[in-house]
Amino acid sequence: MNKNNFGKVAVLLGGTSNEREISINSGQSVLKSLKRNGVDAIGIDPKTENLQQLKLFDRVFICLHGKDGEDGKIQKYLDDLKVPYTGNGAIASSLCMNKYLTKKQWVKDNVPTPLFMLVNSLDDYSIIRKYLGDAFILKPASSGSSLGVSIVKNNKDFKEAFNLAVEIDSTIIAEAYINGSEYAIPILNNSPLPIIEIKPKTKFYNFDAKYNRQDTEFICPANLPEDFVKTIQQKSLDAFFSLGCKGYGRVDFMVDGRKNLFFIEVNTIPGFTDHSLMPMSAKTIGKKFDDLVLDILDETCD
Repeated sequence: MNKNNFGKVAVLLGGTSNEREISINSGQSVLKSLKRNGVDAIGIDPKTENLQQLKLFDRVFICLHGKDGEDGKIQKYLDDLKVPYTGNGAIASSLCMNKYLTKKQWVKDNVPTPLFMLVNSLDDYSIIRKYLGDAFILKPASSGSSLGVSIVKNNKDFKEAFNLAVEIDSTIIAEAYINGSEYAIPILNNSPLPIIEIKPKTKFYNFDAKYNRQDTEFICPANLPEDFVKTIQQKSLDAFFSLGCKGYGRVDFMVDGRKNLFFIEVNTIPGFTDHSLMPMSAKTIGKKFDDLVLDILDETCD
């Protein structure tokens, strides 16, 4: 690729979501990388700067996480400006941001995902337990970085989890608890990168385990049989394409003790912090961080 062909690049970072600080970290990492590569790039924070200036750029590298970054709004805005950008389009971004809509689409397309249901009020505990079992997950439908996600094992847990989730989103879903191992498979240019097994010391891979703790263990490539890896790769691409995704992203899934796959979500703008999974996976096949950033930016040519 010819770096000079990228023209003037804006890196969108920060924003107004509850993942602002993570977005700043990701964006600064990408911005420094582009500059190391000799790309004419500057950072723009939608919280403090006028986005009309984006029409003066040749392309945009989106590092906004959460609402107004991954939910299709900024993508629609850039579509209207006719400025190319990294990642998925407005429709796919909107679908992936809403886990309830994601799972409804997966059910239609026979993509395996844990049983789920909408939660309407604090009075729903008994019916959820009857449908999903004694332990289940409660989460806001539209949020990232595991913010507002809780494991529920009793009515007290449920009330606390509901109040936590409703602060983030008015749409809340309950999901069957899967007793198994957590994995992620990044997608680059519509092809799978090595699978990462995530072994947190917390109850699950929550916000603290993702960004604050240093004791989360990552195994990449994951220690899985070769034939099972091939199955996972294909089914992960099925899950990715089912939601209208293309280019790059990350598919999160779980595997139970009987080797059953359960897809959890697709992250359309994976992080680029020092804890992030996509750069970690790419590194295991010899792809340096700077080359990964350029590959993603180059996809805006497609």
